[in-house]
Amino acid sequence: MKNKPLQELLSHELEFKYAISKEVLPGIRRIVAPNPSPYTLYGTGTYIIGNGEIAIVDPGPNIPSHIEAILNQTKGEKITHILVTHTHADHSPAAKPLAKLTGAIIMGYGPHGEAEGEEGADLNFTPDYIIKDKEVITGANWELECIHTPGHTSNHICYCVKGTKAVLTGDHIMGWSTTLVSPPDGNMKDYFASLEKMLLREDEYYIPSHGEMIKKPKRFVKALIGHRKMREKQIIKYLDVKTVTYIPDLVSKMYPNLDKRLLKAAGRSVLAHLFHMKGLGYVKSVDDSNGRGWYLL
Repeated sequence: MKNKPLQELLSHELEFKYAISKEVLPGIRRIVAPNPSPYTLYGTGTYIIGNGEIAIVDPGPNIPSHIEAILNQTKGEKITHILVTHTHADHSPAAKPLAKLTGAIIMGYGPHGEAEGEEGADLNFTPDYIIKDKEVITGANWELECIHTPGHTSNHICYCVKGTKAVLTGDHIMGWSTTLVSPPDGNMKDYFASLEKMLLREDEYYIPSHGEMIKKPKRFVKALIGHRKMREKQIIKYLDVKTVTYIPDLVSKMYPNLDKRLLKAAGRSVLAHLFHMKGLGYVKSVDDSNGRGWYLL
């Protein structure tokens, strides 16, 4: 059977109400933060893991009403752990205020990496405990396996919820859109490798931070890889061996109908592809009075 193109698999559907938790799978509840945007869909999904003594994954942006919603929806329970998938402003800033209110330990793969040229990095995040790839974090009635998946950010972690066959994929794999890879902290070579890493697993569900649950993970990952390879073929098509080409020119050809609010993000992803292709020896960069240009080798 031929693999479906990515656009046929993406969906903007999501059943939710702000400030109200909804069970996604047994032992996994979601509260959507009220931070809708062209980058977050309806908002960031904050996940409640377990029952009684619980973990929070991606507490979200530091919005008082969202922190209050987390506390209200877990009333009578004890938050013992706060984990983040990565350090972007829509995922990790609420960790500190929530920890102050609950006494929970904050966990992550470390602080944010290089942020030059990147918008939305949470440079104030410092975990109480730095987790490692393949480490299993254990609570009273839950276990999370940590899967280091750099690419979107260097410190991105996915969490497999033991006993559910589901992985919380953060922004590494989203159900409604492709993932932004913005250098220098974002790295396309790492992103490809992290997608291949997920293909080696036998998970049955992906639960992203933005968008609905993905029920055929391997098909989805293969479509993501195919989509990224298609973008690199487009770059080869539009670059010339003699004439220097600039990223805005590539973006206008590769994304002809893109929402103007996303043009800068598209440019960052194209730059990530160009760095990846430069490493493979396909393209070369040149600095001139107009900034960095690129041409085909």
